[in-house]
Amino acid sequence: MRNLLGIVALITIVNYFFFRPASFFFQDKILIRLEKAYDRFIRAVLHRFTPIFVFVGTFLLLIFSFFLLGSNMPKVEFFPSADPIYINVFAELPLGKDIEATNRIMLQLEEEVSKAIEPYGDIVDAVLSQIGENTSDPNSPPEPGVTPHKARLTVAFVPSQDRGALSTRDAMEDIRESVKGYAGVQIVVDKNADGPPAGKPVNIELAGESIDSLAIYSGQMIQFINNLNIGGIEELKADVKLGKPELLIEIDREAARRYELSTFSIASAIRTSVFGKEVSKFKAGEDEYPIQLRLSDRYRYNVTDILNQKVTFRNPANGQIVQVPISSVADVRYSSTYSAIKRKNLKRVITVFSNVLEGYNANEIVAEIKTALADFELPSGYAYEFTGEQQQQAEDMGFLTTAFGIAIFLIFIILVTQFNSISAPFLIIISVLFSLIGVLLGFVFSNMNISVIFTGIGIVSLAGIVVNNAIVLVDYIELLIKRKGKPLGIDNKFEMDKATIKDAIIEGGATRLRPVLLTAITTVLGLIPLALGININFFTLITDLDPNYFAGGDNSALWGPMAWTVIYGLVFATFLTLVVVPAMYWLLYRLNLSVRNLGKKKQPVVATQTAS
Repeated sequence: MRNLLGIVALITIVNYFFFRPASFFFQDKILIRLEKAYDRFIRAVLHRFTPIFVFVGTFLLLIFSFFLLGSNMPKVEFFPSADPIYINVFAELPLGKDIEATNRIMLQLEEEVSKAIEPYGDIVDAVLSQIGENTSDPNSPPEPGVTPHKARLTVAFVPSQDRGALSTRDAMEDIRESVKGYAGVQIVVDKNADGPPAGKPVNIELAGESIDSLAIYSGQMIQFINNLNIGGIEELKADVKLGKPELLIEIDREAARRYELSTFSIASAIRTSVFGKEVSKFKAGEDEYPIQLRLSDRYRYNVTDILNQKVTFRNPANGQIVQVPISSVADVRYSSTYSAIKRKNLKRVITVFSNVLEGYNANEIVAEIKTALADFELPSGYAYEFTGEQQQQAEDMGFLTTAFGIAIFLIFIILVTQFNSISAPFLIIISVLFSLIGVLLGFVFSNMNISVIFTGIGIVSLAGIVVNNAIVLVDYIELLIKRKGKPLGIDNKFEMDKATIKDAIIEGGATRLRPVLLTAITTVLGLIPLALGININFFTLITDLDPNYFAGGDNSALWGPMAWTVIYGLVFATFLTLVVVPAMYWLLYRLNLSVRNLGKKKQPVVATQTAS
């Protein structure tokens, strides 16, 4: 309470002796000078042919900004990438390796990773190893069943505000370097997903009828892409692998019939031996526990012991109990098969995928792969497509474009009903389009990455602010025209005094200068902390007088592109609202006036003569 009262007293003193006089000075001096300067400037803008130059120049600037963005294209990313919260090291041994072999490799990896994260010990929160189960990539579809040949090591870090100058990105690169050089083991190092699940950055689906052919073509595609030496690809892999060990039990049906033994009895006995069978339940209080019947470990993993076990059954011919060893009616054969068979739209599919290394852009890598795969030929009936993150990115871009178009259309309809005209809403919508100039130039000169999601959200948000400022200006101009006793608006059917209309535009702009400027200033200042990542803990500031200030963080990395989009666009849109919108209003009025005058000149003159 003492600290809180002290902070309130300090803020009151600073407000009384600094902010209050500064606000009076800004209102009484700076804004007055701005209004006078704006009055002189807007009169020059509306003079003779200057509005035409302003409108055409703004339109050319819009085209130039698109051209400049295309020639100096920043990196486009689906979702902003923040520093890793945790890092996964995925290890995959060849199919058929038992869990003990995987454990031995994992112990070595733990030692290497422990050495790599020693410099980052202050920011490491926990290290977890998993073998056999729950080892699949969380960013990929779950893999059914146990996987004794796979393992996962997870390094979790403390929150971003407690990391100081240490970077978890550097830790990820050091871990990636430390786990190289394990022959026959596929090792992938990846960070947590920054956004919703979207698949791998590089994700190519091959579809066809034959799984054997798809396996061959996927291997050829991996080799083809690897030969291109494209930088940034971590490791291309196929989600369906060959060589999964398989033990086939072939039953001699003639021998089984002689012993009156069914194939179901043989299969049931083997399944019970290996996987177990629930034969009863043990009840303790209100809890029930299943009782599993299963061979002990010393016999369960021995093929000979499993085949030598006897199947006990009652002979239906004479009713006697009979025991027949499985080895007398069956034999084993070792083979291999696929790790899985996946289908999509009734066609078999194999996916070739890979992560992208830190510092590389997924869109650029995929574009390079697409260009190269134009020379990769597949027979009829087989095709490939890029899915995963690229597909999700295209869908989200389409959604945001549609949402932006619907929003503009609805705004236009509402404005038409409000203004009871088409010209004024048309000017307001054009101002939204011109506001993109600030966004495009801002990203070009700052060389920031463009985020599909958050930059799109920022553009939609910017449209609402620009529309609001334009409505404030145009509506007041219309109101001034009505007050001066002239016909309302630029769609009137009667000739108006041009000087009156021009004075109304100038007076409306000067009067609405304050709300437009204050809207832009407050919005920009409000977004600066989010854009720069300024973080202050107000709770500890009050309790311990320690703000725990730090710059950056996960929120800034994710929401920063949206904040900068609104800032870039709003800075230019303020000039647009105060200068370009009045110029377009004046131009449209003069155009309507010229059209009406032209129509009057074309009307036929009817002469009448009266009889004397």
